[in-house]
Amino acid sequence: MSKHCLKLAFIGGGANSAVGYVHFSAAQLDNRFKVVAGAFSRDSEHNLLTAQQWGIEAKHTYSNWQTMLEQEQHNIDAVVVLTPTPHHLEVLETLFKLNIPTICEKSLVCGSDEMQQLAKCYNPKKHFLAVTFNYSGYAMIRELKSLIKLNKLGDIQKIHLEMPQEGFKRPPEIAGKASPPQSWRLQDYAVPTICLDLGVHLHHLSSYLLDLEPTQTSALYATHSQYPNLVDDVQMLLKYPNNITGSMWMSKTAIGHRNGLKVRVYGTEGSATWYQLNPDELELYFNDGRREILDRAGQCQYAHQFRYNRMKPGHPTGFVEAFANLYTDIHQALCSYLNSEENANEYVFGFDQARDGLALFEAATRSNQSGSWEVVK
Repeated sequence: MSKHCLKLAFIGGGANSAVGYVHFSAAQLDNRFKVVAGAFSRDSEHNLLTAQQWGIEAKHTYSNWQTMLEQEQHNIDAVVVLTPTPHHLEVLETLFKLNIPTICEKSLVCGSDEMQQLAKCYNPKKHFLAVTFNYSGYAMIRELKSLIKLNKLGDIQKIHLEMPQEGFKRPPEIAGKASPPQSWRLQDYAVPTICLDLGVHLHHLSSYLLDLEPTQTSALYATHSQYPNLVDDVQMLLKYPNNITGSMWMSKTAIGHRNGLKVRVYGTEGSATWYQLNPDELELYFNDGRREILDRAGQCQYAHQFRYNRMKPGHPTGFVEAFANLYTDIHQALCSYLNSEENANEYVFGFDQARDGLALFEAATRSNQSGSWEVVK
């Protein structure tokens, strides 16, 4: 193990979960972290199976997370929280009280009430918290950020983001068998679960690219699945500062889309489109008629860095590698924290980003009910 490799414990994320193996793989891809302990599942069989598959010693595998924290808190550098979102609050409160650095799967919690409760024990000057908004880990999203910052598209006027999926109509296969929605995803909270699941990613991408938060939204919720009273399709119009407008569309009932994440940004001088199914290319259009497809072998200002080129261009990067990029950033930020240095990593987001995303979707819920524009508070 590298002397710079930090030790992680997992709460949740067992082999039967949707995200556990992704975090396990991404965290260790660049030898920045090593998973050394875990309470992976409340199901004892899945818990032990996960430990065996991942090479975690039996003495560091626990049937409940409270016991794990008691036994392991001085042997680890951080805990990764991968339980369902409705269970996050209790775990996070405990971790902050113990002052254990925390990496948490989105959404951080279920709504503003829980954020306010969490704020009572969270101290940004004392605690380390990274929420895994992983889609900004893609090299070409970071390239797009660089282009916007360098004013290559001119003044930004519009941003449109979408994330259509088909999981409620055609469940995906996980570990070789159909995986219907988990029970916690079949009820809505202060914020519809689809917004906690998909929407927070779209909010993060818009905030990351624009360095702005939306100020108003007009939203329309719909139910198109077999699950009654469960929001599964959301359309939102957005207003940002500087006269920027935008939209978000997310769906669990869009047949034909496994994960149709797309980002489009329009400025006074040009526009850009990025589509996750073609992650290494950024389509650029300029007001003089030029059209350009920029990839990692092109004249990138940012994505040419060695860290984003584990294999030469023409061999596409993917989701786990983008997630690993974020884990590398978290490693840098956590090392700074552990050395009592200021964290200046621009890719690691935590409490504030989570709070702002939940505020946006609570405004969307109010708008869906009122039928009018609502201010994001």
